Amino acid sequence: MAMVPWDPWHEIEDLFDRYTRAVGLSRMGAWGRRAQGAESVAVADWSPRVDISETPAAYVIKAEIPEVKKEDVKITIDNGTVTISGERRQETEQKDTRYHRVERYYGGFSRSFSLPGNVDEQAAKAEFKEGVLSLSIPKAAEARPKVLEVKVQ
Repeated sequence: MAMVPWDPWHEIEDLFDRYTRAVGLSRMGAWGRRAQGAESVAVADWSPRVDISETPAAYVIKAEIPEVKKEDVKITIDNGTVTISGERRQETEQKDTRYHRVERYYGGFSRSFSLPGNVDEQAAKAEFKEGVLSLSIPKAAEARPKVLEVKVQ
C-alpha cells in the first residue's frame, strides 16, 4: 500500500465541496478553481425536499419534485435503503425570451434513506400527484403494534 502525504487543505476543500453541493452550488474549490484530485463521479445537481412520517401501519416518504415526469423518477429499495432518483429537465430557451433570473435547479437528483428492519419492502407503493411523490412502505405484520384490551374483573 502506497503512503500518501496528508494535506490538511485537501480536507478543507473537500468539506467546502460537500457544503456547496448540499446548497446547490457548483463543485469548485474554495478559490474558484476545481479542487485538485476532485473525483469525476456524477453527483446529484439538486436534492428534493422530503417529509418522512410514521403511522401505525407504515412509513411514508413525501418528496417534492415539481415539473418532473413520473417516467423520469426511479425508486429502488436495496439492502434496507430506499433511493429516490431522477432528473428535472431544463426548459429550452426560446429566441425571443430573455431570462432575468433563474433560481430553480435542474438536472439529476438522488436521495437515499435507511429503512428500519421492521418493513415489508415487497409491499411498497408509490403515487405521484401534483409534483409530490408519496412512497408508502408498510411495516411488517409482526412489527405492527397490537392493541389488546384487558377486562377488569
